[in-house]
Amino acid sequence: MEIGLSIEAKNEIGVLHKITGVISELGGNIVYTQQFIKDGDVGFIYMEIENLENIEELKKRLGNFNFIYSFEIHNSLKKIFGKRVIIIGGGVQVAEVARGAISEADRHNIRGERISVDTLPVVGEENLAEAVRAVANLPRVGILVLAGSLMGGKITEAVKELKEKTNIPVISLKMFGSVPQVADLVVSDPLQAGVLAVMAIAETAKFDINRIRGRVL
Repeated sequence: MEIGLSIEAKNEIGVLHKITGVISELGGNIVYTQQFIKDGDVGFIYMEIENLENIEELKKRLGNFNFIYSFEIHNSLKKIFGKRVIIIGGGVQVAEVARGAISEADRHNIRGERISVDTLPVVGEENLAEAVRAVANLPRVGILVLAGSLMGGKITEAVKELKEKTNIPVISLKMFGSVPQVADLVVSDPLQAGVLAVMAIAETAKFDINRIRGRVL
């Protein structure tokens, strides 16, 4: 079982250490966390925790901390939003890929899946390469689609690095440049690329990208 934990607390040294200590004592394993400061000195902490032995005891222990303003235990973002399709590239191409992905995700989510679609229209070799590398650090990513008319150089190197670090499949539109040469699948039609991206990660689809890896459609 995996839960989500959201906490608002004082922004002071040792807060995170004390909270994670309680979770560890109760047998919980923190699989994802993020923190940021909001509203001056109020810190927001979000965690996803698995194998927690006693949720009621966690509530009791957290309630005893005077540095915690409020907390909530809920479904994890993984449970709520599920797998993510990340689409990066030029504006119009990104929009078409997103249209196909959102339409297909809707079809699978009606059946009980959870697939979300994230887009980042961005231009420039440096910016695109940076965005591709950052995908490795994003949670819940199921697949990456690169949408544009020309991509190569540093972007290609970033795709290679991503594939070395993760098992995230990469779909590329059929375009100029060397990116299509390192992608797992090259698709000519942006709309179809979005549809296939969702099918590749959907539990309710029979499409296996590994069986056609390296092909151009």
